[in-house]
Formats: sequence, structure tokens, C-alpha cells
Amino acid sequence: MLEPRPYTEFDVDSDESLEAMAHVRSLLDFIGDDPEREGLIDTPKRVVKAMNEHFWGYRADPTEPLQRTFSEVENYDELVLLQDMEIQSHCEHHMVPFVGRAHVAYIPSGRVVGLSKLARVVEIFSKRLQVQEKLTAQIANTIQEELRPQGVAVIIQARHFCMCYRGVKQSQAWTTTSKLHGVFLQDPAARMELFTLIGSNPGGR
Repeated sequence: MLEPRPYTEFDVDSDESLEAMAHVRSLLDFIGDDPEREGLIDTPKRVVKAMNEHFWGYRADPTEPLQRTFSEVENYDELVLLQDMEIQSHCEHHMVPFVGRAHVAYIPSGRVVGLSKLARVVEIFSKRLQVQEKLTAQIANTIQEELRPQGVAVIIQARHFCMCYRGVKQSQAWTTTSKLHGVFLQDPAARMELFTLIGSNPGGR
């Protein structure tokens, strides 16, 4: 399990927080409720505090976790797959959540990185407003650019709340996106090995 991420401390009295809370009160009034009633008095503060947690990825550098690598790995140059990582992000179109799982694979080219660092890259990009396609590409492109492996593959499967309870209301629909680099894009055998391992389901889905 990853260590808890240190969020930027929430200062309820900062000018930025007070302005944001005023906007939340305006939204409460817009939807037809009374921002001054007992149940909503502290809602603006709670919303701003929650947003501070939901979107801390804007304050983090996704390349930083990949800076420390290891080369003493007995020349290991086969597939490394980290699968079934939970993701929680927010759609940039409606600012509602989408949740699911991510699979990240790479084939080293002399350097490997700690497994938790791959998960951290996924986490940083997830904690921003996103569309799933962009999220998938950002993770894959960053790993490819920083590690320069033989190949990188990122596959994300998610359910979008903007489809679940509004619009088309397809609560059981899953969206799958993928971004491949290097040998995963060029070599059908490497690609097949990746998809077979993901399908082997070690997590017991």
C-alpha cells in the first residue's frame, strides 16, 4: 500500500479559500437551496477542503517519482506489469467522478523503477480534472519519456458517473482506453503477452 499522500494544508482563512467558499454558497443558492440553513452552513468549507484533496495532482510533478532508478537487476529485460491499480478521478466536463482500475506495463532497457513509483504517476495524473483518454496518454507518455524503456503500455477501465446518473444513464457501462509505445505497439507477440497476463486476473476480479 502507498503511504498517505501529504496534501497541502487547508487554510480555511486564506483569501483563496474564502473566495472559493463564497462561490460554493452561490452554487447552493443557484440550485434552489438555502446556504444559511443548518445542514448547509459548513458545506462550503467541506467542499473546498474536499477539492483540495481531490485535485492535489496539480501541485505534484509526475516525473519526480521516476527519477530514482535501479540498474543492478541482472540485466532483466522482460515484461513488468502492475495491474488492477484503483483510480479515482474527476471528469473535466461535468466535474463528477470516474472510477476504475489501471494496468501499467513496461519492458526495461537497462533501468527499472520502484513499483510504487509507477502507481504514484497514475495517482498524480488522476488527481486532476481529466478525460480518460488524456489520462491514459499522460501516464504512458511520461513513463516512456522518463525511463526510455523498450516499450510502455497503459490500459484504463473505468465507470463514469456522468454517464451513470445523468445523460444516457448507463450505470453498467465501462470505458476501456489504451496507450502503447515501443515494442507493445510494434510486436504482436509482446502485445499478446501483455493482454494474456492482464486477463489472468491475479487479483481475483
